Amino acid sequence: MNQTIETILSHRSVRKFEDKSLTEEQIKTIVKSAQAASTSSFVQAYSIIGVKDKAKKKRLAELAGNQSYVENNGHFFVFCADFHRHALIGELEDTDVTSSIESTEKFMVAVIDASLAAQNATVAAESMGLGICYIGGLRTNIAEVAELLKMPANTIPLFGLAVGYPAQDTGVKPRLPMENVYHEEEYQQDEKVFKEQLEDYNQEISGYYHERTQGKRSDTWTSQMAGMLKEPKRMHMKGFVEKQGFAKK
Repeated sequence: MNQTIETILSHRSVRKFEDKSLTEEQIKTIVKSAQAASTSSFVQAYSIIGVKDKAKKKRLAELAGNQSYVENNGHFFVFCADFHRHALIGELEDTDVTSSIESTEKFMVAVIDASLAAQNATVAAESMGLGICYIGGLRTNIAEVAELLKMPANTIPLFGLAVGYPAQDTGVKPRLPMENVYHEEEYQQDEKVFKEQLEDYNQEISGYYHERTQGKRSDTWTSQMAGMLKEPKRMHMKGFVEKQGFAKK
C-alpha cells in the first residue's frame, strides 16, 4: 500500500463543488498528467477541451441533461477522440490516411487513448485533493455539443470531466467482487458461480444504498442494470460517429 494506491482506492464521484476555480497551474498539471498516459503506437489520438466560460458551461449542462455540476465546478474538461491532426499529417506527408482513419480499429484506438488519458487526469486531480465526476451525458445531444465546441471532422466529444473542490463527502461505492471481474487463464465458464457472485453483490449494494439514504433506497445492482439495458439509448450515436469520419469500415 502507498499513497498512490490509497488515492485510487478512495475514488468517489463528486457532484457538488465549491465555487472556486482551478488555478492555471492545476489545470496544466492535470493535462500534463493526462498526456503521460499510455497511447497506442504513440498515436495520441485524443484532444482535451477545457471550458471556463460560464455561459458555455451552462449550455453544456443543459445538453447533458441539466446536470448542475457540469455548470458549477472548478474546471470542465471535455475528452475527445481526435484523428483530425492525423488527417493534417496525411496532407503534410502527402500520404492518403483516410481509409485508416475511417476504420473501426482506429476509432477504438481513439476512444481507448482518450479514456486512458482521462483516468490519468482523474488520479492526478484526486491526488491534489480535488474531486471529479465523469459526464457521459454529453453524448445525449452530441451533435449540439460538437457544434458548441466547434469541433472539426474526425473528432468526437466522448465525455466530460468535472473537476473541483468537493463541497460534499460521499462514500466509496462498492465495486463488483474481484472474482466476478478477474479471470485467470480463461473466462469464467460456470454461470451459476457468476450469478451467485452477483447475488452477493446485490446484498452489499442494497445495504450501501439503504445506509446512505437512511432507508429511502435499497435497490440492487442487477435491477439497476436490467432497467438501464431494457431499452437501447442514444441510438443516434452510430450515425454521428460515421458522419464525423469514424468507424465506416
